[in-house]
Amino acid sequence: MADKKPTEIASLGEFGLIDHLTDSFSVRNASTLRGVGDDAAVIAAGADEVTLCTTDLLLEGVDFDLTYFPLKHLGYKAVVVAVSDLLAMNGRPEQLLVSLGVSSKISVEALDDLYAGIRFACEEMEVDLVGGDTKASVTGLAIHVTALGRARKEEVVYRGGAKLHDLICITGNLGAAYMGLQLLEREKRVLRGVKDPEPEFKGNEYLLQRYLKPVARKDIVELLAEEK
Repeated sequence: MADKKPTEIASLGEFGLIDHLTDSFSVRNASTLRGVGDDAAVIAAGADEVTLCTTDLLLEGVDFDLTYFPLKHLGYKAVVVAVSDLLAMNGRPEQLLVSLGVSSKISVEALDDLYAGIRFACEEMEVDLVGGDTKASVTGLAIHVTALGRARKEEVVYRGGAKLHDLICITGNLGAAYMGLQLLEREKRVLRGVKDPEPEFKGNEYLLQRYLKPVARKDIVELLAEEK
């Protein structure tokens, strides 16, 4: 009998792979109100409130390229990516844990820049950095962020809550961050090997900002609450 061909991860996709790996896990604790399958886990934290928990992993060479990604912007973006999952569920971000995989090519001064961006994001969004971990890495820089927040139980917004005839609203511009990435990749290719390269981005600053320094839309959550 011929050996069965291994299943390629790409054939499942990100969410299909998550479903495949976690489908056999069952919820055992009554405090786990929502586990895998949404923007964040929902944990009971009292009669009226819940704790929201989400985690994100950013890998060098996959999620960012240090050739053109300033470390201060990278630190800021790492926080925004995680916190935005809590905001998407109508939560209030409050705590953050940051773990790093650091290669030998990264200096202490570079990490200072990374954490300057993390600190700025925490101050802007009123989130506390409360812990994390640091390990050596042989495959480049890895940033792992866990964000914690709170929400009233009846106000949590789930992915499965949409109903027929609901109004769908979008904040920002679809595709702007992707276009910013394409601009950076283009200039990287064009200027490869050029001494004292001068990339040309005039007129495209907004697209670069959308990719390098996205904004967590805490203002939208607050506006919706005001408008009920």
